[in-house]
Amino acid sequence: MSLPSTFVSNFHDENVVKKMKYSIFGDTGMQVSKLSLGCAEFSSIYGDYSEDNCKATLIKSLKSGINYLDTAYWYGQNTSQEVLGRCLKDVPRSSYYLATKVGRYEQDPKEMFDFSSEKTRWCLENNLKTLGVDYIDVIQIHDIEFAPSIEYLIENTLPVLDEARKKGIVKYIGVTGYPVSALKEIVEKSPIKIDMVLSYCRFNLVDDTLKDFIPFFKEKKMGIVNASGLNMGLLSNSGPQPWHPAQDEIKTACKKARDLCIENGTDLARLATYYIYNDPDIDTNLVGMKTLGQLDSNLDVLFNGITQKEKEILEEVKKGFVDLKVKHWEGVELEKFKNSTLKYD
Repeated sequence: MSLPSTFVSNFHDENVVKKMKYSIFGDTGMQVSKLSLGCAEFSSIYGDYSEDNCKATLIKSLKSGINYLDTAYWYGQNTSQEVLGRCLKDVPRSSYYLATKVGRYEQDPKEMFDFSSEKTRWCLENNLKTLGVDYIDVIQIHDIEFAPSIEYLIENTLPVLDEARKKGIVKYIGVTGYPVSALKEIVEKSPIKIDMVLSYCRFNLVDDTLKDFIPFFKEKKMGIVNASGLNMGLLSNSGPQPWHPAQDEIKTACKKARDLCIENGTDLARLATYYIYNDPDIDTNLVGMKTLGQLDSNLDVLFNGITQKEKEILEEVKKGFVDLKVKHWEGVELEKFKNSTLKYD
């Protein structure tokens, strides 16, 4: 196969890069790797991390053909961007696409979200400086369902991003969120071109809601990022963080799947990633990785698939989710947020 435009001859491992699968990202012309690196774990949001391990994981990811990196101010309150910026210091800028976000900031609910034009301009400047780059490939509005309204984003946030795009500070504009219907709504209503969507936890072994919306996004020639195919840790042998918002019914079903895998000496994460990697409609699957072990496991599944025994266990795991009455937690976090003391100016 031909090498992607991000290939740098004196940096990449050509033989490994040739194994990587790439997709054309909407009508952007970007050739994105089927597996991309989520850098939220370059912070303490998913537990302890080592900057040395993060850097080693990043460098090997890039040399292996992964070329799409995603971060945000929200991940560790700028920590992820700070760590990523240091790790990228000596990496050729042309060897990767860099995606980050505006709109979500502090842990305190009163300061968590700000989609105003002023804060958006500040965040753009901060992100560029922190990451140590002259431009951002994809700038995204972070978790749009928490904005005062879709109209607010269209009137305040998107014009700032469009202005930055015209200046060349950013190349493409995207939106992220948990309710896929909200992503569709803003694309339908916005007079400003939106180039991509990032949907998280909505295409995996438990919930495949994203699939219902893919024809719409494809018709609009948009790039599609499927983030957190492990359902923010639910579909892993280690389990989720204590703050995970899923209902008990979902957590219980995932624990049964986890126990089944452990009993059979199998990693639930391998089965979950195999499931998402084999879908042809997803441009890239964003997976959080902060160790070489996590990276090697993901590359192994992507390049080599899983064993026959693992496929049999996967079928058993899938049966455990068929009769779930609740398959997502849409509205749970939003309701909690609305009950907080946050006020918009």
